[in-house]
Order: sequence, then structure tokens, then C-alpha cells
Amino acid sequence: MQRLFRYIPVSRLPLSFIDKVRGILSSVYEKILWRQIKDGNMPHHLGVILDGNRRFARQHGWDVWVGHKYGAEKVRDFLEWCWESNIKVVTLYAFSTENFQRSRREVDEIMRLAEEKFEQILKEARIHKYKVRIKAIGRINLLPPRVQEAIRRAEEATKDYDQYLLNIAIGYGGRAEIVDAIRKIAEEVKAGKIDVKDIDEQLIEKHLYTAGVPDPSLIIRTSGEERLSGFLLWQSAYSELYFCDVYWPAMRKIDFWRALRTYQMRERRFGK
Repeated sequence: MQRLFRYIPVSRLPLSFIDKVRGILSSVYEKILWRQIKDGNMPHHLGVILDGNRRFARQHGWDVWVGHKYGAEKVRDFLEWCWESNIKVVTLYAFSTENFQRSRREVDEIMRLAEEKFEQILKEARIHKYKVRIKAIGRINLLPPRVQEAIRRAEEATKDYDQYLLNIAIGYGGRAEIVDAIRKIAEEVKAGKIDVKDIDEQLIEKHLYTAGVPDPSLIIRTSGEERLSGFLLWQSAYSELYFCDVYWPAMRKIDFWRALRTYQMRERRFGK
């Protein structure tokens, strides 16, 4: 952009013209990125930490729950990008067990959005077009009854779909998941169904919320924070991590494809 306008004071150019040029350049860059990644190795399972909704709202002078609304809308576009890229499993970190400690108003707004979005799944054409099975993972019993019912309806409506899987981590905590798995195993030991000597990594994996699903190949976190915050702690042992500065509601296809390009450039050795 600077080279293009080197001899023209940008302040004298109409904003509409600048926006049009930016749009053209962005479109060209998208096509270049897609050519670079389309034939490369795509992650089979992608985990995403949807971070930055509140800071996005504050940046625009809005109440924080408005950021969650924009974030929820971004999910629709993002999932379309994933399915276009043939990424079979996506796990979205939407709401943690720690998030219940936020203000009552914010939590209520998030729960209202969750109910609304799970209900929308019933009539969302793209879910049925791509045959996406929906599964909520976490301590679902901590959610309001109306949200639990919306989840049940969404899972029931998509239970026979087998082309793609969308996990929604809601009321989720990585440590809580491991604790719940251990409790289930302990109950089976107590009931005499298994012996303590039978407990190994495979048995624990069978009792996780994600049982039967391959570990994530790539985990993306938006907003510039560089930590997992309890997301898929067991499953992420050998996941590739990608952190980007953009707030979740502002994420673009370009940002996503950059993440995929970085993933494709890495060599995964799994400790070998």
C-alpha cells in the first residue's frame, strides 16, 4: 500500500478509493495464499481458542457482551472455511469452567447466545449440507437447563451425520476433563469391571470427552495470548500451536490460511 501511494499523499485520497484498493489487494492475497496451501497437508483435527471477544468490544467502545455476539457470528464464517479446506474435526473452546466467575450479566448473555446458536443448528443449511455432527463437551450439567435442552436437540438432529464433526467445548476445563475421566475409571475399578493394572493411556483416552476422536493436529489461539488456558490438556501433547494477534471477531480468511500455511511448513516428529 505504501509503495502504491509513494508519490501521492494518502490524506488526499478518498476513503472509498483506499477501501476499494485494500479490498482488491486482499482478494489477490487470498488467492495467492490458497494456491500455496490447497494441495498441502491439512490438519485432520483443528482446535480453536476463541479469544479476544471482550477486548474487541472495548476497542469499539461497546459493552463486553456485544463482543461475544460478534464472536458467535464469526463462528459461522470460520466453520465454512474449515469445511472448504476439508478439515474433518473442529473443536471450538467457547466457554470454560472458569468463565462462570465472570459477571452475572456477561454469563447470562453468553448462555443466551449459546442457546440461540444451538437452536439455529436445527435449521442451518450448511450443517446439513456438510453432514456435520454436533457434540458439546464439558460439564454440561453446569449449564442452564434451557441451554442443555438446546444442546440435546442439536446433537439429536445431527447424530447420524458422519462427514464432519464439530465439538463445542462449553462449561469445559482440561483439568476437569481429566478428573472426570479418573472418576469414571475409579467407579469401574470399584465395581470390579477393570483391574488397577489395566489402567494405561489408552484406557484414560477412552474416558475423555473426546473419546474416539484423534488428537488435534493444530491448535489456533487468537488475540495474541500465548497459552492453552486448560484447552485439551491431555490431547494437545503433540499438537502444533499457532498464536495470532487478531481478536476472534475480527479474524479473516487470510489469518486462517496463514495459520494453515505455517502448519504445513512444520515438521511433526511426535517426540521422535
